[in-house]
Amino acid sequence: MQAFFDSFGGIGLAFLGAALAVGLCCVGSAKGTGMVGEAATGVLSQAPEHFSKCLILQVLPGTQGLYGLVVWFFALFTMGAFSGGIVPLTVTQGATIFCACMPIALGGWLSAIYQGRVAAASINVVAKKPDDWAKGIILCGIVEFYAILSLLASVLLLMNAL
Repeated sequence: MQAFFDSFGGIGLAFLGAALAVGLCCVGSAKGTGMVGEAATGVLSQAPEHFSKCLILQVLPGTQGLYGLVVWFFALFTMGAFSGGIVPLTVTQGATIFCACMPIALGGWLSAIYQGRVAAASINVVAKKPDDWAKGIILCGIVEFYAILSLLASVLLLMNAL
């Protein structure tokens, strides 16, 4: 096992963590926004005037993709990518960056999907009681809170990684 990590290297581990942070968050956001879009099309076919309400609900699970991108930038910054070249990293340093990216990779991925489910269900509120649609945003905000905690954890870990 040690030979595998030595051949993969610290830089490889760090890049893998950064890639998973942005990749999993974007996959989760695509899934979440897709679910909301599917739910919204039924409402919009009957009541196109509710487009802006549906769009706001659809955008909410997309924020996790942005959070993953932020951590990706922080990870690359930590690795020295924006200051003239990647710093040679030991396996331990690469694993540290990898682990620092995992809170948002997993938290962002899963919270985007669950927030998408809440937002898709909130489309029913838009259909039945359009004036109460903001309640759906509040319910989505509860899920968003955990994505923000994941983002905060990854950023703080990366700030102290090396």
